[in-house]
Amino acid sequence: MSVDSGNMSVRESGNRLCLSRMQLDMLEEENDSVLEKLGRNSIEQPPSARSISSVRSSFALRTASTGPANGLLSLKPPVTPGETPRDGRKRSFVDLASLSGRETTARSSSALQDELDMLQEENEDILEKLRLAEERFEEAEARAKQLEKQVANLGEGVSLEARLLSRQEAALQQREAALKAAEAQTHGVRNEELVSLREEAETTMEQLHEAECEIKSLRTMTKRLRLTTEEMEEVVLKRCWLARYWKLCVQHGVHAEIAESRHEFWSSLAPLPLEVVLSAGQKAKEESTRDKTEVEERDKDPFDFNDLSGDGNIESMLSVEKGLRELASLKVEDAVKLAMAQHRRPNLMKYGTNVPDDLKVPTESHNLLDAFELSQDETEDVQFKQAWLVYFWRRVKNHGLEEDIVDDRLQSWISLSTRTPTSHDAVDVEKGLMELRKLGIESRLWEASRRLIDPDSVYSKTNTEFDF
Repeated sequence: MSVDSGNMSVRESGNRLCLSRMQLDMLEEENDSVLEKLGRNSIEQPPSARSISSVRSSFALRTASTGPANGLLSLKPPVTPGETPRDGRKRSFVDLASLSGRETTARSSSALQDELDMLQEENEDILEKLRLAEERFEEAEARAKQLEKQVANLGEGVSLEARLLSRQEAALQQREAALKAAEAQTHGVRNEELVSLREEAETTMEQLHEAECEIKSLRTMTKRLRLTTEEMEEVVLKRCWLARYWKLCVQHGVHAEIAESRHEFWSSLAPLPLEVVLSAGQKAKEESTRDKTEVEERDKDPFDFNDLSGDGNIESMLSVEKGLRELASLKVEDAVKLAMAQHRRPNLMKYGTNVPDDLKVPTESHNLLDAFELSQDETEDVQFKQAWLVYFWRRVKNHGLEEDIVDDRLQSWISLSTRTPTSHDAVDVEKGLMELRKLGIESRLWEASRRLIDPDSVYSKTNTEFDF
């Protein structure tokens, strides 16, 4: 459309140029007719007209032609030989009229020339626009060719994909035909074979169901045999208890015939018993009461077999319980306390093994001294048992057991563990351990943990007491 508009503009400018030329010709014809009339009527003009004409003539001559060297023009026409003055005046009038007509013609011609120049400029502008339009047209044509090439390439790709699809369709049809042929062959199998296959499938399904039940039972049994994280922590602490008291037996010569071997065995499983139990007590002090769901999630997690120097199965728990029963049957703790007291008070040696109970550890009813300072071993023993009590009462609170007394017991043992132990603290920890045994705290914690692992089974409460 831009090219058509440019052509129309060129045609319009050409038409306007032709009209201008026609007008110029008409003006020239009018000027010629005016000059002829002026030539005929110049003799009959009045003096005033002749004076005006002479003035105009002189003005035109002054502006249009060059004069003599002094710049003055002569109004008298040159007189040729044999010419009369009257004839000269007539000729001057004719010349003046001719000059006036020429001046008018020159003015009209200049106006037309200006218009012609303007039209020429417009024509050049239109030609420039036409050239730009042609360039845009060429660019559009080149882009159209490029798009046609791209469309052709896409068409080739589509055709290639169509060929591939047709090949795939043909392959699928072949497979379908093969399957139909196989189905036709299978349809001819005898009914007896089909019945036997069905029976075999049913037998296989029954065996599979039995295997799944067996696997489920084995998984449940495996889950019951594995310890939770909290249970394994308890195993580690009890190993520390055994390692510490057999170490004290070695130091004080208690049950020397077996103390060395027992100490080597339990120390290999718990090399730093005092530090581990104190750390567990400190952690229990700093630990805030957790939500019950958090405790359940923690107990459901299986124990990492590589942690805490032990196997994460129930056999390790049975092993430490067996060791604790041996410790209790040999009354190792009483013998160790007596040895520590003898080391602190040599004058008790005269009593031998029949030391009165009130001399072993002071009681509330009868104190040898109001409160006396403990030895290093006795101090560590009291701190060890205080940390033990803090740890177990924290677990009791986390599992929601003994809600009427658990807060009081926990805060009491936390406050007692923050000061230097005295003889009264030694009495208190013995009472605290006895209270744990009477309430069956350890067995109840074990039952609560087992219920979390296997909620479907009703874990019967036992009266087993885990004596130290």
